[in-house]
Amino acid sequence: MAKAIEITDANFHEIMNSEHPILVDFWAEWCGPCKMIGPIVEELAGEYEGKAVIGKVDVDSNPGVASQFGIRSIPTLLFFKGGEIVDKQVGAVPKAILAKKLDAQL
Repeated sequence: MAKAIEITDANFHEIMNSEHPILVDFWAEWCGPCKMIGPIVEELAGEYEGKAVIGKVDVDSNPGVASQFGIRSIPTLLFFKGGEIVDKQVGAVPKAILAKKLDAQL
């Protein structure tokens, strides 16, 4: 089963070139709500394999990408299509909400 891609400052632009919608989860190891949403993001990666790109950015290890998008609170999930942000979710939410936002981009 597909896993969420580890997105870094180094590979971010390469991933943004995807023709598929992209969901990026900005998180950190010390963040409680991030640990709640992490398994949901991994499930979505498997369910949307071949239809969407699902990735995670550790904000402590990759401050460049986080600051580029003004990430102030985590978890923040950004939805991209054609390289543009089309939706955003701040905080832990049920899987159905993320799936609905992703489906809207397919």
